[in-house]
Amino acid sequence: MEKFQRFAVYYAPRPGDFADRAARWLAGGTDLPGLPRPARDLTGDPRRYGFHGTIRAPFRPAEGVDGSAIAAHVAALARTLDPVTCDGLVLADLDGFLALTPLGGESALMDFAAKVVDATDVLRAPLTRADIARRRPDTLSTRQRALLEVWGYPYVMEEFRFHLTLTNRLAEAEVAPVLAALEAHVAPVLPQPFVIEDLCVFGEDAGGRFHLLHRYRLTG
Repeated sequence: MEKFQRFAVYYAPRPGDFADRAARWLAGGTDLPGLPRPARDLTGDPRRYGFHGTIRAPFRPAEGVDGSAIAAHVAALARTLDPVTCDGLVLADLDGFLALTPLGGESALMDFAAKVVDATDVLRAPLTRADIARRRPDTLSTRQRALLEVWGYPYVMEEFRFHLTLTNRLAEAEVAPVLAALEAHVAPVLPQPFVIEDLCVFGEDAGGRFHLLHRYRLTG
């Protein structure tokens, strides 16, 4: 059995056209008209993580916690939480990264994510100095540094912004053509409404790639 060095709790779409089209794009198998470079050159960073929306960012398991314990904990948590519904998704430029972001339902989504972060904090090991340095604390706000110290990640609670990343950080001149190409590509399969129906446990392998390990339906 493969050993995973970190785990995460993500949203990942259920099998279907939306999941398939996004997966093909991240794999670099979709060279769209108007792209400034091949798709594979534009998607290396998000390809490593898979098509997902972060709920609980990747963490090293606490002492005595293994993959089975994490799976059981998240499965139990999913039984206490209701699905979250947003009006839909829109493609946006997030400081050079192109990502799908939710329309409507933001407060319910933030509340949902906060509950997941709180409930799963017991699973993670404390941050090391290297972990903290990797987050570049000098670039964070005072509040984000405090959240990093308490929760192991700076973009949680009121700093949380749900998104599904589709590209690397792009050069300024690349943003407009890639945005136009991607909008035409994903528009036919975007879910309306957009519903988070599951919690998904992902594991990071020794090569740094993340794999979907478990999917638990929200049945609260």
